[in-house]
Order: sequence, then C-alpha cells, then structure tokens
Amino acid sequence: MTDLSVSEQLAVKRGVDLNDQRLWLKIASERLSIVRYVFLVQVEDGIASASQRAALEYADAVLIGWPDNDSPEVRDLEDHEFDTVRNLMAIMERHIAAFTAQECEGEVDAMSDMLVQITDCVAQVRRLFQPDFPLPTFDEISKVVQEEWDEDMGKIDSPDAAASAEGIERQTEHADEQRETSQTSDAEGRAA
Repeated sequence: MTDLSVSEQLAVKRGVDLNDQRLWLKIASERLSIVRYVFLVQVEDGIASASQRAALEYADAVLIGWPDNDSPEVRDLEDHEFDTVRNLMAIMERHIAAFTAQECEGEVDAMSDMLVQITDCVAQVRRLFQPDFPLPTFDEISKVVQEEWDEDMGKIDSPDAAASAEGIERQTEHADEQRETSQTSDAEGRAA
C-alpha cells in the first residue's frame, strides 16, 4: 500500500477494490462533474468569456452520454492501459488541487485553463474505456464557441444595438419628464 496515494489508501481502508477498472471510469466522471460545477458557480454572476465558455462546453461534451459501468459499450482494459488510466487519474488529481488553489485566489481565467486540462485527462480515460465514442477536442469546441462569441459581440456593437440603446434612453427621459409634470400638477392641485 506504500505506492498508493493518500486517497487510494483511504479507499482501500474503506473496502474499495482499486483493481475494479470500471470504478476509475465512474470516479473520473464524478470528479469532472464536481469541478465543472465549481467553475460554473464562479462564472455565473458575470458574462463568461469565450475561453471560459469553451472550457465549460468541453467538459459538457466529455460528460455527455457517460456510460454506466456495466454498459456493453465499456470495454475491459489491458494491464498497461489500466496503468495509463491510473496515471491519468493521478495527473487529474494534481490539476484539481491546482484548480482548488486558483479558486481560493479568485483566479477564474487560470481555473478555466485548469478545467481544460482536467477535462483532457478525463477524455483520455473515457477514450480508453469507450474508444468508439466520438469525443471532440478542445480546439474544435473552442473554435465554434469563439465564432458564436464573435457573432454575439457583433450584435452588441452593431448600429441596431446602438440605436436601441438610444431609443431606450429617449424613452426613459420622456418617462422622467412625464413623471415630473405629473408630480408638479399633483402638488399644484393639493395647494389649491
């Protein structure tokens, strides 16, 4: 048990069979789900940047349709593949520790980058267990999200958006003027 991490040692003490390969598949999805949620909470109060949106979309794409451990789509691994999974999970846990430290410091952009690295580890684990499942790369998702972001930002900067803002401002000024006129008339009526 000396080659095991502290978490693995604790799991063994609790009776968890670390040689159950499919357990690692489940842990990978659960860890990514938690990290994704923590990141979502960090960005939900503001407008997420394109890179932040892409990081979330990538995590979603890797988690979508996650198979049950007993699914026929999930294959058993060779020993060297299982060693690779355990190595990827150790890397993922180091990334999660860094992600947690970045969260404490409020470094949302760094958290975004770390979410991508965590998701990469989980994607590789899933590819080993479910090689036929089509997983997009972060670059593919990032390109699509950036195009959507640019389109959305173009709408904000468009002449129509400026005209709308000016129209709203005029309507607000008109409503303020009417309110002042109404209050003045009410005050004059009470005085008489």
